[in-house]
Amino acid sequence: MNVARSFNNWRKFRQTVSELGRMSSRELQDLGIARADIRSIARASLAR
Repeated sequence: MNVARSFNNWRKFRQTVSELGRMSSRELQDLGIARADIRSIARASLAR
């Protein structure tokens, strides 16, 4: 069960990083996100 959960978490993390990474700097700025913070935001989204 932990392997499946870990894989799903990794997949969600990669999807979040990918989606935020495709946004323009202006779009990220509108959301209050710095490009350097994308990975930490994706990591934090897994805890929810």
